[in-house]
Amino acid sequence: MVLEGATPFPKEFVDRYYQKHWWSGITFGEMLDRTCDLYPYKEALVAGEVRLTYRQLREWTDRAAIAFLDLGIGKLDRVLLQVPNRAEFVFAYYGLHKIGAIPVMCIPRFSQREMEHFCEVTGAKAWVVPLRFEKIDYGPMIQFFRSRSFLKHILVIEPSGHKDEPWPEGTLPFNDLLKRVNLSQYPEDYLERFRPDPNEVCHLMPTGGTTGLPKLVPRTHNDFLCNVEYRARSWERSPQDITLIATPVTHNMAIEVSMNPSFLTGGKVVMIPSTQPKEILEAIERERVTTTILVVAQLQQIVDHPDLERYDLSSLRVIAGAGSHVPAELVRKIYDRLGCRFYNVYGSSEGPCAQTRYEDPEEIVLHTVGWPICPYDEFKVVDANGKELPTGEEGELVARGPCIFRGYYKSEAENREAFTPDGFYRTGDIAKFDPEGRLIITGRRKDIIIRGGEKISAKEVEELISGHPKVAQVAAVGMPDPILGERVCAFIKPRGEEIITFEEILSYLKEKKTSVFYLPERIEMIEEMPLTNVGKVDKIRLREEIKEKLRREGRV
Repeated sequence: MVLEGATPFPKEFVDRYYQKHWWSGITFGEMLDRTCDLYPYKEALVAGEVRLTYRQLREWTDRAAIAFLDLGIGKLDRVLLQVPNRAEFVFAYYGLHKIGAIPVMCIPRFSQREMEHFCEVTGAKAWVVPLRFEKIDYGPMIQFFRSRSFLKHILVIEPSGHKDEPWPEGTLPFNDLLKRVNLSQYPEDYLERFRPDPNEVCHLMPTGGTTGLPKLVPRTHNDFLCNVEYRARSWERSPQDITLIATPVTHNMAIEVSMNPSFLTGGKVVMIPSTQPKEILEAIERERVTTTILVVAQLQQIVDHPDLERYDLSSLRVIAGAGSHVPAELVRKIYDRLGCRFYNVYGSSEGPCAQTRYEDPEEIVLHTVGWPICPYDEFKVVDANGKELPTGEEGELVARGPCIFRGYYKSEAENREAFTPDGFYRTGDIAKFDPEGRLIITGRRKDIIIRGGEKISAKEVEELISGHPKVAQVAAVGMPDPILGERVCAFIKPRGEEIITFEEILSYLKEKKTSVFYLPERIEMIEEMPLTNVGKVDKIRLREEIKEKLRREGRV
């Protein structure tokens, strides 16, 4: 069955990917069950007070699958999962996969506006949500959706430590539904009859766009499991790995890089709800974590943590950074202060992924994002006319292959812009290849500052300024100028209580022999960088902020 609004892979590509065995032809539910059969008594998941072996994890995901079936949820039905980093997410995610239903991945910070959009676009049948998470009270949003006819079921997760709290009227207790399922009443092969076709959509992932409402990326069991398998291989994942998830589990970074590769290879997943450095360091020490991936702000907070030396991080084998460019200076600090390997990672919900390798020397890790994780994905750099450029020349990165999606959900107009005529996805990233074929991301198509006709890479400005000892974080944007079109403005978050002057930054950059094109013409001090829903610096907001300041000053 084909989900209406999702673009299928052309038949010739499906046939080729199967013939080459790049697609395994299994579903995510089968992937998990195979690992559970192989390592039944091995610890699989640690999330808060929950500690489960693989056998127990299989039981809970089977319970979830049957509970969903009992509610009338079945093949191709969409279910919104707005679940923080808790065990219930894992139960619901794989439970839905086992019956061919489709999770719609929603991060906890999505507001009513985004959730209403997802309800309308997907025609979701149910919503799984906690009563509260951190400072977010979902009560008013639950009340809103109860008063509308969007959803048939609202499944609420029991809050930790608040079992006597009044239950929202008209909702169902998700935890209780699972506990009521008596697996002994069902034949061992009961769920096999609901198995989806591996070519069917396994989940819908929001893009995390910085403008408007997010688009949804449909991934099939085949193409997403291909992503997961080659991520595990390129990362050199093993059953001995203990993977920490400290970014939102409903985001691609967590499920494609951490959760699914771990459950594929028989490793252990440690999931914490906090994104703060103290809790991350405590979890690494307590659980003897061997690997994790974090966003740049988390990496910076960890290497700069005043009590870093007090934690035993000797178990940590590999740490990775993604979500935005990782400055070379930060990578050097990770090597120096954490004493482990670092992976420079590039990727997106749409599928194109690259990564450095364990044996790569420091210079490669500092300046490239390595090779595509799947050697059978086709990566090209093209000019404005779509012509492939030779090695070393910059252009837009486009990609096609067994790991890469074929179109946004119900977005025909966007898909015409997002793909080349021969089916290559336009990433919007500016890139080039080094002589060995490693990928170097040099900026984004929309992250270029054009000053008097000269194109200036915002990433390059950020890289240069980030090396200043007083700078914790920097974001460069174009500010409007009536003569040159744009000038360079750098928003800087200082380290601690440091005070940074414009003259200090210019002097530092000139000492580094920086080209005049990369010298900022204004700096703005900022306490915290504004972030998008997926943890990237919100440059649209920064551009609006500097534009408004210039307007008040009478300069535009």
